Amino acid sequence: MSYTGFWDEIRKIPPVTRFLCASSLAVSVPVMMQLLSPYKVVFVRELVTRNFELWRVWSSFFFGGSGLSYIFDLVMLYRSSNSLELERYSRRSPDYAWQLTIAAGAILALNIPLGTFVHSRALIVCLLYLSSALAPAGTQSSLMGLITIPIQYLPYAMIGLDMIMGGPSAAAISVTGAVVGHLWWWLIYGGDGQGLPGLREFGLAPSWVRALVSDGAGPSLAGTGVHATPPRQQRQPTARMTGYNWGGSGQRLGSE
Repeated sequence: MSYTGFWDEIRKIPPVTRFLCASSLAVSVPVMMQLLSPYKVVFVRELVTRNFELWRVWSSFFFGGSGLSYIFDLVMLYRSSNSLELERYSRRSPDYAWQLTIAAGAILALNIPLGTFVHSRALIVCLLYLSSALAPAGTQSSLMGLITIPIQYLPYAMIGLDMIMGGPSAAAISVTGAVVGHLWWWLIYGGDGQGLPGLREFGLAPSWVRALVSDGAGPSLAGTGVHATPPRQQRQPTARMTGYNWGGSGQRLGSE
């Protein structure tokens, strides 16, 4: 693939998903290459409020550790966000960016009492919960290619894996993402797809966000993730779902 062709493919990724993945690479790769200390990118409340190191709020959502664990996290982030932006927020990327920003603020607020340094896992679980809740009823998803489960149970399976791999503290971080993901679904979509009156309108992006974020691309037939299997009795397009993190989660300062 030529250099021009490569960038053409990158531009096909909808804008918010492109920003999320680029931010993840921009934060995590320099740390993995030991060009940047992980302490410079994690969230430390005192340094944010007293020293005005405001970049830590942003970077804490995109520091994904290293190794295979990071690769799976990046794939999961891309697939769940890409699925949402192409299917549920088609031509509405500013609305997606606005709602995602509010969700990130809620994740931050819930994690401050927990003393969480890294919020990337909670963000991924939040997106995974929303995309799973919006999937067609009866859709199945493969877990590690070994177990097939209803896609609505996938976020809970991930929390269970975090409990096994990282203990209660890691699971608690993921739970905050699931809580925010559920509130996002309930307020904007709800069981009838309409959300709560008044609050759904609040989810529409203000003009300054629309000036910053393009409308994005429409639905694409290109693969956006591990294909989930819809119920056989329904003739619906194959739902697309996220990748998974099979490594440890809930990184601690100084860990690799």
